[in-house]
Formats: sequence, C-alpha cells, structure tokens
Amino acid sequence: MVYLDYRRSKRFPVGGTVLLVLALAGLILLGGYYRGISLKAAGAQTHLEKIERPLQRRQAGATSGKELELEVRSANDVLRQLTLPWGKLFDAVEAAGGKDVALLALEPDLGKRTVKISGEARNLSAMLNYVTQLEAQGPFGTVYLQNHQVQRSDPEKPVQFTAIAAWEGKP
Repeated sequence: MVYLDYRRSKRFPVGGTVLLVLALAGLILLGGYYRGISLKAAGAQTHLEKIERPLQRRQAGATSGKELELEVRSANDVLRQLTLPWGKLFDAVEAAGGKDVALLALEPDLGKRTVKISGEARNLSAMLNYVTQLEAQGPFGTVYLQNHQVQRSDPEKPVQFTAIAAWEGKP
C-alpha cells in the first residue's frame, strides 16, 4: 500500500527558480544586443545610400550621351523592321517560284534595302526563269544572280543558287 500525504508541506524549488531567473536575464541581454546590432546596421545602410546617390546621378548623366544615341538608333531599326510590309515581300518571292524552285532561305537587309534569296531549282532554265519573274514582281526593282552551282552528285542535277533582290521605294 502506498501512503500519500497531501498535508505535508513541500519546499519551494529554489533550483528551478534560479534557472528561470537566469534564462530571463539572458533573454533580456540578447534582446539588448540584437537592438544594438540592428541600429548599427540601419546606420550603415543610411550611410551607404548617401554614398550611392551621387554615383547614381553621375551614371545617369553619363548614359544620356552616347548610350542614349545608341538606344535611339536601335529603336529606329526595330521600328523600320516592324513597319516593313513583310507580307508583300514574301508573297512576291513565293509567287515567282512555281513548282520547279524550292526556297531555302530569305535574309532581308534593311540598310541596303535588299533580300538575299537562297534556293534550289530543278535546272538552269528554271533558275533563270525564277530570277526573271522575281524582277517582274511589284516590290522589287533590280534582281541579280549572286551565285549558282549545279549539284553533280545528285542524279537529277539540281541547281543551288543565291539571288539578291533590291526593293524600290517603300514596299
């Protein structure tokens, strides 16, 4: 049998109380240390911002010269590319083709107002006919054959060619 005596007075636990007081004191000290570090960090950030502001103003002034001019040129190039009626140019290139010519690549050059056309024709006469028909199309003025090569390794001997087509005025 176990005897439980509830009337007996128990001593107050001194060890636990001392440990609690020490923990609270440590917490207060750490809070003060954290606050001091936070204030130092805020002061350093303010000092850094004061130093960076004049540098940013100088850099903004430096970009307004040559870099601004380059940005304007780049924007104008993009604008020219967007305003060019690509549909008319592509339609004219395709309409001149026919079944004997396969287009391989189109490389427009806005500065020179030309289109470099690479293709493959069934034979020499189909290639020359394509160049002639291309020159007759609306947007193009002068069209000339830049180079051509007969593919002798292929049994059908197709002709790979490159033509340069200059467009007139605003296509």
